[in-house]
Amino acid sequence: MDPPPSDRRVQNPRRQLLRLLRERSLRTGEFTLASGKRSTYYIDARATTMTGRGQVLVGQVGHQTILEAGWEPEFVGGMTLGADPVAYAVAGHAARTGTSLDAFTIRKRPKGHGSGGRIEGGLRSGARVVLVDDTITTAGSVLEAANAVVAHGSRILGVMVLVDREEGARQRLARAGHELRAIFTARELLAAR
Repeated sequence: MDPPPSDRRVQNPRRQLLRLLRERSLRTGEFTLASGKRSTYYIDARATTMTGRGQVLVGQVGHQTILEAGWEPEFVGGMTLGADPVAYAVAGHAARTGTSLDAFTIRKRPKGHGSGGRIEGGLRSGARVVLVDDTITTAGSVLEAANAVVAHGSRILGVMVLVDREEGARQRLARAGHELRAIFTARELLAAR
């Protein structure tokens, strides 16, 4: 009996993910980014990462990227909202391959009820973590996530993102002691056919 389509190995998933990002997530025009910078293009990665097909591809390619980096995390996650579908896709794919890997999310502000926590998803103090995000420009939100994870008592192995806009994030993360692995650069996405 054939496995369900969602569990089949995707042929050349990186190329398929690049095509899907280009078709669904890349916009040209005049935009103001979260960093405050102006740009002639915008990457709304959620238009890809929140689709069923995007989840399959992001999970497979993202998990492979983490394995190739040599990182052995127990958790993946980052700042809500961009990191959430990436973390869930990677954790879901890892589970289908028999790897124990859970996801977490970091709220922009601590919740005002219950435990008042900022991190959701069972992240333990001392856990090995890979921070994830969909798109990175200056690394502001990733560094905010890193501060929250370190304050929580967990250890960051590295940062994995879907698209690096190549506007200083890699250097800024390196200065903070974090290695960045990007699945794509904006240049690759803009050049894709």
